[in-house]
Amino acid sequence: MSIISLILLSSFFSHLLTLTAQKPFVYYKCFNNQANYTHTSAYHTNLNILLSNFTSVTKVDYGFFTSSYGQDPDMALAVGLCRGDVKPETCRGCISNATILLPKLCPNQKEAFGYYDLCIFRYSNPSLSETDQYPDFYYAFRNPEMVTADQNKYKDALDRLMLNLKSIAAAGDSHRKLAVGNATVDKSRTVVYGLAQCMPDLSNEDCDDGLLKAISDISVCCQDKVGGRVIKFSCNIRFDHFLFYDPTAIDSSVQLSLPITNAVLAPPTNTTSSRGERKSTRLSLIVVKIIAPIVISVILSCSVGCYLLRRKIKNRSQSILKENFGEESSNMKSLQFSLATIEAATNKFSEANKIGKGGFGEVFKGVLTDGREIAIKRLSKSSVQGILEFKNEILLIAKLQHRNLVTLLGFCLEEQEKILIYEYVPNKSIDFFLFDFEKQRLFNWFERFNIIKGIAQGLSYLHEHSRLKVIHRDLKPSNVLLDDKMNPKISDFGMARMIAIDEDHGCTNRIVGTYGYIAPEYLIYGQFSEKSDVFSFGVIILEVLSGKRNATSYDTYLLTNVWKLWNEGTPLQVLDPYVRESSCEIEAMKCMQIGLLCVQKNPEYRTTMTQVVSYLSNLSIKLPSPKEPPFLIHSKAVTLPELSDSDQTFRSSKRASNEISISEFLPR
Repeated sequence: MSIISLILLSSFFSHLLTLTAQKPFVYYKCFNNQANYTHTSAYHTNLNILLSNFTSVTKVDYGFFTSSYGQDPDMALAVGLCRGDVKPETCRGCISNATILLPKLCPNQKEAFGYYDLCIFRYSNPSLSETDQYPDFYYAFRNPEMVTADQNKYKDALDRLMLNLKSIAAAGDSHRKLAVGNATVDKSRTVVYGLAQCMPDLSNEDCDDGLLKAISDISVCCQDKVGGRVIKFSCNIRFDHFLFYDPTAIDSSVQLSLPITNAVLAPPTNTTSSRGERKSTRLSLIVVKIIAPIVISVILSCSVGCYLLRRKIKNRSQSILKENFGEESSNMKSLQFSLATIEAATNKFSEANKIGKGGFGEVFKGVLTDGREIAIKRLSKSSVQGILEFKNEILLIAKLQHRNLVTLLGFCLEEQEKILIYEYVPNKSIDFFLFDFEKQRLFNWFERFNIIKGIAQGLSYLHEHSRLKVIHRDLKPSNVLLDDKMNPKISDFGMARMIAIDEDHGCTNRIVGTYGYIAPEYLIYGQFSEKSDVFSFGVIILEVLSGKRNATSYDTYLLTNVWKLWNEGTPLQVLDPYVRESSCEIEAMKCMQIGLLCVQKNPEYRTTMTQVVSYLSNLSIKLPSPKEPPFLIHSKAVTLPELSDSDQTFRSSKRASNEISISEFLPR
């Protein structure tokens, strides 16, 4: 035997051992589309990288894995789902087996699907997915044992059980869409057990739709059998005459137990009326034969109508996403809430649930069906925040994750509504405490210092450490929310702009922001950068220290007063009395110096947010001396609109530039 033959034989046995080392699938399918990959292709590289790290980069808390790697058109996408009662360690092992075995069973195929008893796994190329062309694909498996009880009763009990499980599973949240249960068939206590489950990133409507189709397939695959399974790409069902799942590993809220219905009654004992009863029975049968087909026809018509309506809503939803988010629409699907869900959470936007109001619209507190509290920002039709800002906020904040940034849960774009759904932050915003005479005394120094540090860390993440470089452009106290532990969370990214990592500034003719917090170079020349956010942050520091607004009108300007007292050597006069009483004057003075470093007139002199975080973490660091901030001179020639306490937001353009003359903003 030649050396080449030995090498080939060795390779064959090595491949065979690798396959046999993995537990075989119950079922798998390779999709032989026309664009299969080669071993030198970018897709093959992306798939290998994705699968080698798949179970380590995805959380397994709820038995759902999803991740992607690479860029279109060579992106590789993988999804895994474990049965709802499987423990995390077992789940991870099941998915790991699938990631190793499936590519070897389907070499060169861009799309493949594998099914174990405990998990399902699929990978694909999103730009060419056969499963999108064949949405009704399913794998059916039946228990060969025939039903020994009354088959009609068994079928009726099974139908009742699966339809109830469908409704419970479809109402699940983005973590888990699962339901299990049992139904008693007859008086002999025959029981049928069932399970229904969807991928948790499926919408409630799509889950309901998929499970309904799976249930209808029972009659095709498993008629008169005691058990069966229907496995689809995004949802699956199973039933059997024995308890095949572990009820102790599943939340009781998604478990169901149905009693016997339509039980047979004992025969009557009064023989004298039996003839009349038989006559009545014959009459009842005649009526049933006439009425039953009509009722069944009506039910079928309603079912078809409901199905078509759901399809129409689904198609309209996909159309809305495509129209508003283009190529990003596939990533936005999991964030989309239906208007019905929002109305249910807020009791149809009742006044009792309203927690805030501004120029943009109203904010409501809501509670989802899973018990989560949410904040719902409903933009009014007259809001200055338009569809561009709305979409901008969704696209930006959905990609940002930091404990000092508010978490966006989703959005709704239905019936002319523009709604944003956030995590509920119970303590409102900084200005709720800071500028209220009664509440500011509850705002102690520890909380103020923690807020300053938290905002700094959030901005440092936006500027330096996120995968996007984001300039907020409207940082102010009313846009910094406080959670139940008084930790700050930066919110409202409708005006934010993203710039390239290697860029240091951007320019615009459209100025947005709020009087008193806008850096002069941005207000006058339209130049925004990290340093314009730093300026806004510096103003907030001085407001937190003093308990006073920088500008309720341009006659009273906090920066002027702070700089004057700093130069005179009496900066303590600026401090809020409640700060002076806390015996933290050294820390407060250091924060005041940092604030002045942030609001210097020349942006090149201003510190960066990374430096600010360092300064606040080690107050013993010697700080540079601040240079003068910009000063505003109130001119009698130009009347500037006085602002309300709600920090009125304004916009200007070339067309409206005469309303705010740039000659009014001069250094002193």
